[in-house]
Amino acid sequence: MSTTAQLFEEPFDADEYIERLAWRTPGGGSKGGAEAFDPKRLLEEFENHIEELKHLDEKIQRRVEKLEHQCHREAKEFAHKVQDLQRSNQVAFQHFQELDEHISYVATKVCHLGDQLEGVNTPRQRAVEAQRLMTYFNEFLDGELRSDVFNNPEKIKEAADIIQKLHLIAQELPFDRFADVKAKIASKYHDLERQLIQEFTAAQRRGEIGRMREVAAVLLHFKGYAHCVDVYIKQCQEGAYMRSDVFEDTALLCQRVNKQVGEVFQSPETVMAKLIQNIFENKLQAHVKEKLDETRHSDVEQYLKNLYDLYTRTTALASKLTEFNLGSDKHTFLSKLIKNIFSTYLESYIEMEKDYLRTRSAMILQRYYDSKNHQKRPQGGGSIQELKERFRQRTNLPLGPSIDTHGETFLSQEVVVNLLQETRHAFERCNRLSDPSDLPKNAFSIFLLLVEHLCVDHIDYALEIGLSAIPSPDAKNANLYFLDVVQQANTIFHLFDKQFNDHLMPLISSSPKLTECLHKKKEVIEQMEVKLDTGIDRTLNCMVGQMKHILATEQKKTDFRPEDENNVMIQCTAVERVRKSMDGKNVDTVLTELGVRFHRLIHEHLQQYSYSSMGGMLAICDVADYRKSAKDFRVPLVLQLFDTLHALCNLLVVAPDNLKQVCSGEQLTNLDRNLLHAFVQLRVDYRQARLGRHFS
Repeated sequence: MSTTAQLFEEPFDADEYIERLAWRTPGGGSKGGAEAFDPKRLLEEFENHIEELKHLDEKIQRRVEKLEHQCHREAKEFAHKVQDLQRSNQVAFQHFQELDEHISYVATKVCHLGDQLEGVNTPRQRAVEAQRLMTYFNEFLDGELRSDVFNNPEKIKEAADIIQKLHLIAQELPFDRFADVKAKIASKYHDLERQLIQEFTAAQRRGEIGRMREVAAVLLHFKGYAHCVDVYIKQCQEGAYMRSDVFEDTALLCQRVNKQVGEVFQSPETVMAKLIQNIFENKLQAHVKEKLDETRHSDVEQYLKNLYDLYTRTTALASKLTEFNLGSDKHTFLSKLIKNIFSTYLESYIEMEKDYLRTRSAMILQRYYDSKNHQKRPQGGGSIQELKERFRQRTNLPLGPSIDTHGETFLSQEVVVNLLQETRHAFERCNRLSDPSDLPKNAFSIFLLLVEHLCVDHIDYALEIGLSAIPSPDAKNANLYFLDVVQQANTIFHLFDKQFNDHLMPLISSSPKLTECLHKKKEVIEQMEVKLDTGIDRTLNCMVGQMKHILATEQKKTDFRPEDENNVMIQCTAVERVRKSMDGKNVDTVLTELGVRFHRLIHEHLQQYSYSSMGGMLAICDVADYRKSAKDFRVPLVLQLFDTLHALCNLLVVAPDNLKQVCSGEQLTNLDRNLLHAFVQLRVDYRQARLGRHFS
């Protein structure tokens, strides 16, 4: 059985169990083992083992039943014990409840007895206190202070308590009968008050926090308590402002005093608020007044810088002070202190800002024009000037003689940067110094000054000069000067637009002034774009005019190829100048317009002549050169136009029998029939009947 029990060790596997049993049986192994396989012996062993398992099962079952019976018996015994404990607990709870009721009854009796004793003791104490005060009052009445409490300096705290009560009593006595004693009590009252303040001051100088706290507690009931606080505030500032930075000194002082105030006074928030108010109304206000008054009328720029710096540092200091306990509404309290210091300066701030910005901007511009030895031309108004402007925009013709600027664009990035820098500082000061309700309006007024000086007085003026410097279309030499003006104006306006987005938009984005600013900006852009478009158009006319002049003077009726390479109509430099002068889609737009005009000029020029076969070949060579120039445009439309023109020139040289076939080619099949016919008519052999018949 012991062997059988070992076979049931965990983990149990039935198959493995059978295998192990067969292996342990002699003759039960495989046929290839040491002993021959004996099935009868294996069967006998299995039957015997099954009997053993049955006996083992019966034994285990009996043991299980015995354990179950024992468990049921112990469970019943445990249940009886629990019931007995519950009954005992219930009895104990009843005893505790009775005890609690008895304790409550006794406590009620004790409280009642205490109330009765207090009711008897309080009048007795009051009577004793009244008797004691009457004794001291009699001493004042007799005029001789005999009690030790009034003569011993160490009992000043007790004397202060007595004299404070006598002083209150004396206020109720009739003046005519007790004038003398009231005066004596008042004199002693003020004398003790003075001594206490002196003691507090001496303790503060010695750094005795405990003594300061005791004296302050006694003085709390005296009228001179406020004077004690004033003395403390004055004395704690002694030696605190030894450096030049009054704001840093103030922050350090308040941090040091804040901890001490909490240990000395019963209402530290009141004392801290009074300290900060004293500093703001005296030290800071005097510092601000000194700094601002010395530059207000002599140096406006420095005055505005000082005002911005002082206001910024004061508000930063106030922000630091909010970490202290100053009462329930410390933010409003600090805001009022700041307003009291700066209100007179902030009221006139925006007007001074605008006057300075106007003067400074005009000076920057004038200094620039003086450096160029340029006398600025007046930009007149009135109906005549407006009429000229409208006429020029409609007709694209120059009014008045063309001027020579000697290549000067009268646009300066240095001037622009200076103007934008001054305006940026103005926006920063405006954001800090303006009342929140006035901020959008003030920022807009600064923006208008920027528009006036940068956009009108500088950019617009340069555009006017540039337009006047563009020669007429019939001039012999094309002048690309205005493209330089376009390039610089474009760069400047990007800077202007960046400042608009970075510095103005945050100040007006949530106000009705946003719409007004955007409208003004759009108006300025449109006015400049009109003049830029006019100048570019007139410049293109000049370029085309020069091409026309070259074609008219350099090419003869019988010669269609230029004699030297300098006569190529559009040189690479002109195209590159356009690319450098503009950005974005404007480059393709201008080059497309120039290419179209160039193509139109060549197309019309070719139609002025008659062509033999050799002349047609020369024309094709010319157009091939023009097409090479057109590739520099990198505009598909322009290249397509010259490809088509090149295909049209083929009509001048093909055999008459091939005209229909060429006209049906890929590049010519979609062209107007009259256009094809017009080119065929340029052939010298067109009038021969056979050619007209072939084409028709």
